[in-house]
Amino acid sequence: MNSHVQNTNNPIRTRFAPSPTGFLHIGGARTALFNWLLAKRHGGQFFLRIEDTDRARSTQDAIDAILDGLTWLGLDWDGDVISQFERAGRHAEIAHELLAKGQAFKCYCTPDEVQELRDQAFAEGRALRSPWRDRDASEAPADTPYTVRFRAPDSDMVLEDAVQGSVRWAAKEFDDLILLRSDGTPTYNLAVVVDDHDMGITHIVRGDDHLVNGGRQSQIYDALGWERPVFAHVPLIHGQDGKKLSKRHGDLGAEAYRDMGYLPEGLRNYLLRLGWSHGDQEIFTDEEAIAAFDLAGLNKAPARMDLDKLNHINGHHLAHADDDRLTELVLPFLDTLEDRITDADITRQRLLTAMPVLKTRAATLEELARQSYFLLKIRPFHLEGKAAKPLNDEARQRLYRLFTRLSDLSGWAEESLAEELKQFAETEEVGFGKVGQPLRAALTGGAPAPDLAQVMTFLGREEALDRIKDQMSADA
Repeated sequence: MNSHVQNTNNPIRTRFAPSPTGFLHIGGARTALFNWLLAKRHGGQFFLRIEDTDRARSTQDAIDAILDGLTWLGLDWDGDVISQFERAGRHAEIAHELLAKGQAFKCYCTPDEVQELRDQAFAEGRALRSPWRDRDASEAPADTPYTVRFRAPDSDMVLEDAVQGSVRWAAKEFDDLILLRSDGTPTYNLAVVVDDHDMGITHIVRGDDHLVNGGRQSQIYDALGWERPVFAHVPLIHGQDGKKLSKRHGDLGAEAYRDMGYLPEGLRNYLLRLGWSHGDQEIFTDEEAIAAFDLAGLNKAPARMDLDKLNHINGHHLAHADDDRLTELVLPFLDTLEDRITDADITRQRLLTAMPVLKTRAATLEELARQSYFLLKIRPFHLEGKAAKPLNDEARQRLYRLFTRLSDLSGWAEESLAEELKQFAETEEVGFGKVGQPLRAALTGGAPAPDLAQVMTFLGREEALDRIKDQMSADA
């Protein structure tokens, strides 16, 4: 077992603690997945905490978007969603406990004085130190507002990180952190430590943009005599060009990937491999991912977003998904297709019949809808341009002879239809293309479709023959 797997004898407890920005972006989804898998792997618990102290941004719509994204991804959490804002009283209680222990102090500096101190500290290559850390509060002017600052230790800070290894900061790099603002509200680093401690969080997996916060928070843990959780700071996701991930690289909300036709299990599998590895294995079921996931597999180098690989992985899960489920999922994507039948029963019946083949020809539900279009086009087709090119007079006459022959068939199975088409081409003494191209135009109207024998099987005898009959006349 990895040395960072557990830091106590208690069951593993992880959390995902997003700020409500309006959607669950792809980096956040990966963070949630890693924490969810770690808890599942060890029979622990995974919690969700909304860091909603910024009241201007923390709308219910923004929170709902995160919840919807996690729910769609299949990342279920234990217990109720926890609001950081609602715990402000507890955060202040701990700040005053630090005051009583001499680990924090009241700072009466005005904003202008703080800026002057900060400029001076910067010029001297050190972090801010408040003059009030060594002054008695009785010296403060009456009725002067104050902040509560953490008394930064004078010793170096060392963080043993499960991904980054041993990380050291000199004492001069950490300032006297504000714990409570002058209005009494808690700051981020205090609130996070208190919440994680009270929730019994044992492991924190998050982006390495929080690495410095990991150092600051560890100082607060130590000051309170609380055991630090295991920290694992994962490099952020980059674009394919190695630059910071942006919308053009795919830094979108989970709902955007849903709307583009990705399956939740496909996106989960892709995110799993975005910064974590288990040998050369690319494709994982949920059971395999849970059994294999560990912190040792997290990579120290940034992962790169690769939409081609996402399509490949999603295509695999699409091909192995349940046909009934895919039929229901693809229905909304059919709404973008023009001139298609609207009968729900016929639509579902044809989709279900063809799904075992069609789902192997698509990477997303959107593509699956396009691959299904030939089944649902309203006849008669009015073919133009490239689609009509194979249907010259000779081809229409050949379709007439083929129609007569197919009408006399007793069965309508894929193998017998394939053999019948082959024999017909031989009888006509032409290459198969002379038969196949006009027949495909008649059956599909130029839409993407699989092998002709499969097309006729999926359409059924009546529909297939009617489509051929429609194109036997030059008036079609």
